[in-house]
Amino acid sequence: MAPTSKQQSILKAILFVLALLPFVRLVWASFTNHLGANPLEFITHSTGDWTLYFLCITLAVTPIRRLMNWPWLVKFRRMFGLYSFFYACLHFLTFLWFDHFFDVPEMMKDVAKRPFILVGFSAFTLLIPLAVTSTNKMVKRVGAKRWQWLHRLIYVIAPLGVLHYFWMKAGKHDFSQPILFATIVGGLLLFRVYWAVQKGRRRVLE
Repeated sequence: MAPTSKQQSILKAILFVLALLPFVRLVWASFTNHLGANPLEFITHSTGDWTLYFLCITLAVTPIRRLMNWPWLVKFRRMFGLYSFFYACLHFLTFLWFDHFFDVPEMMKDVAKRPFILVGFSAFTLLIPLAVTSTNKMVKRVGAKRWQWLHRLIYVIAPLGVLHYFWMKAGKHDFSQPILFATIVGGLLLFRVYWAVQKGRRRVLE
């Protein structure tokens, strides 16, 4: 049985607060000197990890909705997607502020020079139009079909995010988490490939 509108609103509010907790934790740790021996690394890794977590959660909404027959779950996807963008912004701001002190030309040189940063920067750049067009007003302005095609960029963004993470961890020879993220994202994308093939077969039979 589907939850009522009121129950959905309550659940959405709870999830909103829970999704904000990693940011609250970072702020608290910053003011109480609990960021560890390398604060910059702690903030960078935390914001990057949570960007990937929310990208995976956003991608997982459709498979869970279809497998569990929960059409109401789609109402939470936009919030998860915007949280992906929120933590990606914090991740990028950490890089721009603490690594380059808002020196954009110097930052762009660094982006061009280091491939793993270029990949991450590309993923962040592609997230921007998705965030900008996330409102109902923008859906109407862009057109539902074009909006849908535009938001399929997440199928590019998520693998780029995983590649950025994998490349970053390669220097430390720590591949456990990147492999886990790659497996999750790969599995969630394979669901969509399978459904697309099934849809194509049905069209042929028709």
